[in-house]
Amino acid sequence: MRAFQQSKPTYTTCTAQLCQSRRDWDSVHVAVPLFLSEIAPTRIRGGLNILFQLNVTIGILFANLVNYGTSKIHPWGWRLSLSLAGIPAALLTLGALFVTDTPNSLIERGRLDEGKAVLKRIRGTDNVEPEFNEIVEASRVAQEVKHPFRNLLQRRNRPQLVIAVLLQIFQQFTGINAIMFYAPVLFNTLGFKSDASLYSAVITGAVNVLSTLVSVYSVDRVGRRMLLLEAGVQMFLSQVAIAIVLGIKVTDHSDNLGHGWAIMVVVMVCTFVSSFAWSWGPLGWLIPSETFPLETRSAGQSVTVCVNLLFTFVIAQAFLSMLCHLKYAIFVFFSAWVLVMSLFVLFFLPETKNVPIEEMTERVWKQHWFWKRYMDDDNHHIVNGKLTGASV
Repeated sequence: MRAFQQSKPTYTTCTAQLCQSRRDWDSVHVAVPLFLSEIAPTRIRGGLNILFQLNVTIGILFANLVNYGTSKIHPWGWRLSLSLAGIPAALLTLGALFVTDTPNSLIERGRLDEGKAVLKRIRGTDNVEPEFNEIVEASRVAQEVKHPFRNLLQRRNRPQLVIAVLLQIFQQFTGINAIMFYAPVLFNTLGFKSDASLYSAVITGAVNVLSTLVSVYSVDRVGRRMLLLEAGVQMFLSQVAIAIVLGIKVTDHSDNLGHGWAIMVVVMVCTFVSSFAWSWGPLGWLIPSETFPLETRSAGQSVTVCVNLLFTFVIAQAFLSMLCHLKYAIFVFFSAWVLVMSLFVLFFLPETKNVPIEEMTERVWKQHWFWKRYMDDDNHHIVNGKLTGASV
């Protein structure tokens, strides 16, 4: 694919800039999902948490629109585009001044009366004693943990850690960042002109926003597992379709698909983006934020973000070379990973819909056919029929 080879220096630089911007807003992913999961009522926790991801996708769409508009302004349009990024940053900083601490955080720091008052305010009722007592007990257990990151490796915390890490790896191996980072180059290779390629990136951004709305509406109704499994089928089929079309129509001697086939590939790309946007995109952040116990919640979310950034970097750096060597087979590579991650969800990911976060151990992990073996009471487990001490 000659267009990709010719564009490599420019888009390698572009990727570095995009990774920098990801680091900026991915740092927010350490705190925001935890904050939303702790304050949200159980029945709408998923939808409220995904509203954060919705705003991220809206920001991406507006960024694409701004880039498209300022690209027409010469020679200082890029300076205007870059400076406009300061507006949402200022709004984010201003809004943070008005955000209260979560009841969990206040209680964990010994401010019980403030914690109960905040809990009453966000629940809209004075009858919060059962939930308040659960948080107090979880806080007591959390305060006994002196090394949260070391505690993550304990046997009873392995299920949450394994799932959080694998969700981040799988999220990147869907191929979404590869497609979003290189969408302008991809569409240009498929036969679009330079302006149309940027316009196509705006289209994928709009699809991203609308599909995230689907997730906000459905995540607390149909559950996390159902969205992930349905999206797995959709992503797999769309990537296989793209691989078949490119394999048949694109050769070493011709990069141009023709108008009709190019439109079909764009539709398949949008189909893929839509399925990701209502599943692996937001749920990759939601599920880890609601499954870790209080004593390891912050440490677990930090590991989650770290793994996400690491594999974002790996995919961003490797994708262009992989595309030039594998060509259409790159989509076969990603579709194979989609199949693997869908099987993982089917057999190993428990449903967390409508479960209070302080009751995950009893109602989720101890009930799961596989992970319950790690949830023996008092950190003991059975080995060859004998009761042994905690395993790390």
